[in-house]
Amino acid sequence: MRKLFSVMVMAMFLAACGGAAPAAEPTKAPEVVAEPTVAPEPTVAPEPTPEPVKPLVMVWLPNESGADLTEARDAIGQVVSEALGRPVEHKLTTDYIIVIEALANNNADLAFVGAQQYIEAKVKNDKIVPLVTSSGASGTSADAIYYSWLAVNKGEEANYQKDGAYSIENIQGKRFSFVSNSSTSGFKVPSKGIVSFFSKTDKWKELTADDLLEGGADNFFTDVQFGGSHQGSAVNLISGKSDVAAFCDTCVSNYVALVDGTMNVAGSSYKVIEKAAEPFDKFVGKEFVIISSTPVINGPIAANSGTLTAEEIQKLQDALTSDAVANNTKVFADKAAIDAGFKPLFKKTKDERFVVIDDAFYNPVRELSK
Repeated sequence: MRKLFSVMVMAMFLAACGGAAPAAEPTKAPEVVAEPTVAPEPTVAPEPTPEPVKPLVMVWLPNESGADLTEARDAIGQVVSEALGRPVEHKLTTDYIIVIEALANNNADLAFVGAQQYIEAKVKNDKIVPLVTSSGASGTSADAIYYSWLAVNKGEEANYQKDGAYSIENIQGKRFSFVSNSSTSGFKVPSKGIVSFFSKTDKWKELTADDLLEGGADNFFTDVQFGGSHQGSAVNLISGKSDVAAFCDTCVSNYVALVDGTMNVAGSSYKVIEKAAEPFDKFVGKEFVIISSTPVINGPIAANSGTLTAEEIQKLQDALTSDAVANNTKVFADKAAIDAGFKPLFKKTKDERFVVIDDAFYNPVRELSK
């Protein structure tokens, strides 16, 4: 019995130690939960940068390029800018030829010029057209004129009279100042008058305008100067550099005042006013006398139809000839504005305004070259 019991215990022990362990539960892979799909933000293309608006270039003659006329130039520029929605870039000059070439070579869109500069620019570039001109007191082109003067210093006027009337007979042999040989009233008109007068004499019957450009003992004038502007020519006279000078009334009207006689009539005297701007500031009180006064057709604001569209030109004409511009005292300055110190390009005495003109309007100036 005891032996059988031992065998049974031994068998149970062996079963407990050597029996196979129960199989482990298989490990399950963790369940993967998909992230919700988020639609990507739509790509928004950046807005294109707008092209900068090209400025309109307006070029000015030396006569209108002075600092004292800044407000007047800006007033015209504002009208142009508002009409076209374009900024205006003012180009100031020291020489007539610069203005003519800027227009002719498409480097300018607009220019305020005299008749002769317009004609010369158009010969070089037929796309140059007259946009508007300033009218006379009537508000029309019928009296759209200014005056070309020949002047001498006060005290010398008696030397330029004959039979009680003023005469240019004695200008021969004198020191003379023109503005520029491209100036209408500062060369073209006075030279035509001089040649017409003296070519009737035997000594000067072959005289031409070109003969007036050089001075010397054997030439018509003993010395010839060019002021570069009407103001410069006037200063050549009152400073004593010349005996006689050609310049126009409108270009010096901001610097001088009538002291005797009738405006724009031979024999009238003018004096440089107090606080005159350069270049007259050194000659306050200096007087000169007009010995010849000739009416001249007002110059245009000229446009380049090669750089401006027909629509733009029409818009400019509409804006410039409007009542609003005619009544703008910074464009057409009345007496009150001038008395307050404003220096104008154009003056308002009655109904002055801009009027539309055509190329044929300047044919009388073209005739001066024939």
